[in-house]
Amino acid sequence: MIGASLAAGGVAGALVGAVVIRRRRHYRRLAAALEMALSPGARFDIHHPAPVFDGWLARVAEFLPQPQFELIRREAEALARVERNYVPAHKKGGTIAYETLISTAPAIVSLYHSKTLQDFISRTVGVKVIPTPLHDQSSLSVLVYERPGDHIGWHYDHNFYRGRHFTVLLPLHNRGHDANGLSHAHLSARLGGVETPLPTAPNTLIMFEGAKVLHKVSALAADERRIVLSMTYCTDARANLPQAAARRIKDTAFYGVRALWT
Repeated sequence: MIGASLAAGGVAGALVGAVVIRRRRHYRRLAAALEMALSPGARFDIHHPAPVFDGWLARVAEFLPQPQFELIRREAEALARVERNYVPAHKKGGTIAYETLISTAPAIVSLYHSKTLQDFISRTVGVKVIPTPLHDQSSLSVLVYERPGDHIGWHYDHNFYRGRHFTVLLPLHNRGHDANGLSHAHLSARLGGVETPLPTAPNTLIMFEGAKVLHKVSALAADERRIVLSMTYCTDARANLPQAAARRIKDTAFYGVRALWT
């Protein structure tokens, strides 16, 4: 009996070790791919004054110069690998993960890592921010609302790092039958106890401290589409074991059980 238990423990330990080795190799390859994807010539002109970060939230319309915005938008529109996700009574939609973008969208990846964008966000929120880690699939993602009923209910973007954590959204496509030709997928935040709409016309940058701002996106109507670039930054990218485990569990809602091994 004891021998069988020891044998089972040895097999389990070997399996865990194999998973760890495979994970390390995967992220070494991904780090190399990221280095290749980052274009040294990519330049993003961001000359806006820092907006007031009132209520842990700020918006900037017409954020990127139009040619640069169109480059980002076209890359996102060309992406075909959308992972559908559904959590009953809470969310439904599509997501394109960070590791997919590294191999398919160099302009998007270069924008996320650009010093000009990081400096602008740092000036806005009042602290220096850096990208969240490579193994966090939500560090950089594309959110795709393309089927009727796609939405996400009220939620916080919980912080899984030691430092403060910020969500940055850049709508790339938003077309439908609502006012001004936009979709019915409205971003709203609860500010001071009041539900406040946050217009998300394309090329409007929205920055907020997700752990402090309760927010949602209402349901998409038929024959509408909304695509949003989602970026996260933090002030300290270190995480303890409970934080790392909680982040993996959260990511299963977007990327399935494979997120448990990231």
